[in-house]
Amino acid sequence: MVLDLLLVGLGLVILLLAGDALVRGAVNLSLRLGIPALIVSLTIVAFGTSAPELLIAVQAALENAPGIAMGNVVGSNTANILLVLGVPAIISGLKTDECDTKRNYLFMIGASLLFFALCFVGQFTWQTGLILLAALAFVLWDAVHSARRHRAAGDASASDEDEEPEGADPSMPWWKIIGFLALGLIGLPLGADLLVESSIDIARVIGVSEAVIGLTLVAVGTSLPELATTVMAAMRRQADVALGNVIGSNMFNLLAIIGIASFVAPIPVPSEMLRFDLWVMLAASLALVPFVFLRWNMTKVWGFALTGLYVAYVLAVLF
Repeated sequence: MVLDLLLVGLGLVILLLAGDALVRGAVNLSLRLGIPALIVSLTIVAFGTSAPELLIAVQAALENAPGIAMGNVVGSNTANILLVLGVPAIISGLKTDECDTKRNYLFMIGASLLFFALCFVGQFTWQTGLILLAALAFVLWDAVHSARRHRAAGDASASDEDEEPEGADPSMPWWKIIGFLALGLIGLPLGADLLVESSIDIARVIGVSEAVIGLTLVAVGTSLPELATTVMAAMRRQADVALGNVIGSNMFNLLAIIGIASFVAPIPVPSEMLRFDLWVMLAASLALVPFVFLRWNMTKVWGFALTGLYVAYVLAVLF
């Protein structure tokens, strides 16, 4: 049990480091090939930061442990809202009254409702996965066209250098780009294999389902990058970055991860998720309505409330 927990931790560390390496390598390779920074930010960076969750879902499908794949997505989305926004709000509060995220938030709710409805089919196959990926393609298309419209209207005055995605380094040599790509491509499957295998063993030892491990241990672990980003954004008074990070991550979790993993193997939806966890995920998503549409600030009181709700949810899942 102790060894399995250590291996889970090691797997998470490898996944996070490999995901960061892959993003750095892919970003700089794309920019060297002349792909615009905007497209890189909306596609490569977004996919790269979701790579750990994606590899976990694919590995879980290959290992015949689909409960971990589903639990990771549903649990991560719940954690992203209640924990990833709750903790930064406790630390310094989030001035969400200044954020304009209505359009992206509506896309996230739409993705949540689509995912929710498809779950009641009983399992995700390549056909339902194709529906999710089609929705993702539409979201990306809309994001590209919206950005171009704003730029054409003169709403974005930042220079191309200011718009460079995170990890961009125009002077990075080719050998370093190739090195980052290699580390990412080798590390991601290695970390995913360690984490999934150890999570399955833990589930067997403590007598809980793989879905429960996915909803709690794996979901919290893969939400750590979002938590770190959001805490830093809150301390810098960048509430729009914090909220946008969570909304974007949740959309990719729902549309890309299960959408791609369903092409590897069918992913059945555990019955307990249909009864409880999916409803909690949807309720958590709708809990952002006052902050997005009514321009409420996410004060420390709200931070404690959201975090408390997440702790209560985890306890309900475990016990």
